[in-house]
Amino acid sequence: MIASSRQSTSGSTNLRRILRVASGNALEMYDFQIFGFYAPAIAHVFFPSTSEYASLMLSLTTFGAGFLMRPLGAIVLGSYIDKHGRRAGLLLTLTLMAFGTLSIACLPGYAVLGLAAPLLVLLGRLVQGFSAGVELGGVAVYLSEIAPPGRKGFYVSWQSGSQQAAVMFTSALGIVLAISFSTAQMAAWGWRIPLLAGCALLPLLLFLRRSLEETPEFLARKRRPGTREILESLLANWRLVLLGMMMSTFSTVSYYLATVYTPTYGGSELHLPPTGTLVVTLAVGLSAFLLLPTSGALSDRIGRRPILILSTSAAILTAYPALAWLSTAPSFQRLLAVEVWFAFLFAAYQGAMSPLMVEMMPAKMRTTGFALAYSSATAVFGGFTPAVSTYLIHATGDRAMPGVWLSLAAAIALSAVLIVTARTSFLANSRVTQIATGDVQ
Repeated sequence: MIASSRQSTSGSTNLRRILRVASGNALEMYDFQIFGFYAPAIAHVFFPSTSEYASLMLSLTTFGAGFLMRPLGAIVLGSYIDKHGRRAGLLLTLTLMAFGTLSIACLPGYAVLGLAAPLLVLLGRLVQGFSAGVELGGVAVYLSEIAPPGRKGFYVSWQSGSQQAAVMFTSALGIVLAISFSTAQMAAWGWRIPLLAGCALLPLLLFLRRSLEETPEFLARKRRPGTREILESLLANWRLVLLGMMMSTFSTVSYYLATVYTPTYGGSELHLPPTGTLVVTLAVGLSAFLLLPTSGALSDRIGRRPILILSTSAAILTAYPALAWLSTAPSFQRLLAVEVWFAFLFAAYQGAMSPLMVEMMPAKMRTTGFALAYSSATAVFGGFTPAVSTYLIHATGDRAMPGVWLSLAAAIALSAVLIVTARTSFLANSRVTQIATGDVQ
């Protein structure tokens, strides 16, 4: 009876912890990705040009530039978290993201500030990227360290699950705005409303994060590594970081293709109504939200390897054919079917990949290693997915070319998964042989 009561208390405590840390992560990702949702409008305000394609590319490149700061944020802020604690670092990242978002939301356009306007937008975007560089890793590690034995996959999946909550909120708000305002009004000033809405939630989420408790695993450590020791550990384990980056490639590309790029792709390339593309994005977020914990829990039972191999193989085989089918006869129904399929592949893969990434990294550099691997993949591949997709379509005239980009990312990830989950000699010192068999908890 007493044991049952303790388990119930522990479960409710962990539920509150998940909600607190995930809510902040949801807002961080909402603030970071809202720029991509309204890239065409931001292009009109801050990057005016006689060429619509040139303006959009400048806007999407600025969106991608934020990702270039993520590896630096992963190292600097990751070291801070590994030394000072998960709670302190997560508070810091939320504050930095708030500054970057508010600066973009309130900034006058090119017509008022001239060249200073796009430069200041870029600065705000870089601050956002610096903060986001460690947010995902910090949250994933926090959830892993509070998870009961044998349930790390399920717990860690809520890091990505909270991102899907942000996608759903963004899409729902976008639908309301699309119904309430004209296209001209949204292009002129309506795009600022979602950014300001995110800022309005910040006081509540800062309060929630201040009430976070430090993880017992971190508190139990007898000594905490300094920055130099963490950096030395990163160098010593560079193979793990590189493999983690390769594994994260499919996660980041599929995520940004199915969520952030969908409104732009549906409107600019397929010429579908904006309300319909936002409904599709909402369905993508909901599908992934439901599938992520399912995949995480399943990976706890059958292992990470089968899920990772099946999802990446399916992406390699179907990404281009799916978009080719869509682009030959664009419609709301086809766009919905294709993007929900991509959401399924993303959620299946991410639910198993995130806990594996946490398990791969040595404790002293766990946050820094995870964050650096994931952020590097985002900086090199995922963050530029909207820009690369737009360029590939423009260069080839083939609206299905983003499928080639997704297949390439899946192939890179699959090769890393096969290496990580194999008993190879050069990884013998990294606990990967334990991970491959599910022995690491």
